[in-house]
Amino acid sequence: MAIKIEKKIKGYNVVKPEDKAASAAAPAAQPAASKEAPKAEVIQMHESLERPETLVGSTYKIKSPLFEHALYVTVNDIVLNAGTQYEQRRPFEIFINSKNMDHFQWIVALTRILSAVFRKGGDVTFLVEEMKAVFDPRGGYFKAGGVYMPSIVAEIGGVIEQHMKTIGLIHDPEMDESTRKLIAEKRAAYEAAANGKSAVPAAAEAKSESATGFPPGATLCVKCNTQALVLMDGCQTCLNCGYSKCG
Repeated sequence: MAIKIEKKIKGYNVVKPEDKAASAAAPAAQPAASKEAPKAEVIQMHESLERPETLVGSTYKIKSPLFEHALYVTVNDIVLNAGTQYEQRRPFEIFINSKNMDHFQWIVALTRILSAVFRKGGDVTFLVEEMKAVFDPRGGYFKAGGVYMPSIVAEIGGVIEQHMKTIGLIHDPEMDESTRKLIAEKRAAYEAAANGKSAVPAAAEAKSESATGFPPGATLCVKCNTQALVLMDGCQTCLNCGYSKCG
């Protein structure tokens, strides 16, 4: 069949029989490809992620002897892949408020830097160890329960660690049953020996133990940073984590 060409010919290609067969097979393959199950688009944390109108947050109170007024640390989380099996919470921003304005500048700087790191995404758990390793040249203090805090920055790091554990970003290695049993036996043996030798009145001893949760006279454990290290059978033993200098 003759075809009239009304436009100027600028170029041409020779169509071979195998080219016609390939072009005919291509449309037939498209419906099969379209039947494949769509893949889920998992959203990960990154700095280009826009802030939603609403964030899920938690506020923690820090009462330190270094400050006259308490600090209130608020960590807001963004919920990624909500309603799917990939749903997860990730820290997005942090705020610290207090009536004490003496340290306002470094607190604002700290919260802005932490929030920027949170929004970068990736593994942000390293912040906890970095902050907990900050020491105050004036000395640290003990929290309730006998836990030693080397600085107020370290305690803020502890709050962030607590929050990350709550949302599942950090997982504590669970203590096995044999270790728990050993700690209980060590504590019972120490208290029995102390009750037999101690000349301290019972009321005063009970008051001392209630403040830390561990026997009076316990020293700081280098492993768990808790005032729970006691001398037993000539060996320093921690009644909180089971650490022993004798192995």
